[in-house]
Amino acid sequence: MHPSALNNFEEVMSIAKGKEIVVFLDYDGTLSQIVDNPDQAYMSDAMRAAVREVASCFPTAIVSGRSRDKVYEFVKLRNVYYAGSHGLDISTPFGSTKHEDKKYQTKGGNQVVHFHPAKEFLPTIQEIRKILKEKTTLIKGSMIEDNMFCISVHYRRVKNEEDIVVLREIVESIMKSYPNFHISGGRKVMEIRPNVNWDKGHALMYLLDTLGFDNSNDVLPMYIGDDRTDEDAFKVIRHIGRGFPIVVSSIAKETKASYSLRDPADVMTFLKRLAKWKKNLLLPKTKQT
Repeated sequence: MHPSALNNFEEVMSIAKGKEIVVFLDYDGTLSQIVDNPDQAYMSDAMRAAVREVASCFPTAIVSGRSRDKVYEFVKLRNVYYAGSHGLDISTPFGSTKHEDKKYQTKGGNQVVHFHPAKEFLPTIQEIRKILKEKTTLIKGSMIEDNMFCISVHYRRVKNEEDIVVLREIVESIMKSYPNFHISGGRKVMEIRPNVNWDKGHALMYLLDTLGFDNSNDVLPMYIGDDRTDEDAFKVIRHIGRGFPIVVSSIAKETKASYSLRDPADVMTFLKRLAKWKKNLLLPKTKQT
């Protein structure tokens, strides 16, 4: 049901001829391996080179649950756009024409426009983070990650199953006092986010708008991701009726994606082929000049 984007590369790209591709990439599990310590989820130099090459051929954005600054520290590329906190923290050279009320979209220095649709929740998020750190210190292996506009409670390094149950109970008990927030699940992580109508799918549309593609029928968004939160972006691509939602998974699972890649190694190979496809497309024009 979800054929390999690599094995069916020619079929995928036959749809793209004459269209404008915009590439969206998740980070953890897509550009880097999932590791026990999330602070060590480094991407390889080879992957960085592949992303740099793709970004030189197509508008490219990384959309992650991590804080935007942390993703930049991992990726260290200036020719891509970054959306952190599941799209709640976006910075681009140009803002979106649909969000010009300045309530959430503000101009920063160096010709950068910041979009923060959950900024009024920031003080409460920091309050919750502090309480979580205090209440979970006895759960060996647990980790509270501050992702600015959301909080990640990691338990990949918690070895005792009973401790995981206790950790969940602690987090759920704390969050009962914060009805304006919700808990979502991930790969051995609990994500705490404010109840705002915004997710990776909305972030995809926002970025398309900033790039001038929102109303274009010639644009094909390509989103590659492995997590549940990436499904929101897959749904948006399905809804607009064009583009390529690609799930990264080595096992069969329920997804709104149309194609699949097995792991970050597959992702890197696919990105290299994508950049090569674009460059080959331009070769005849180059020879004529």
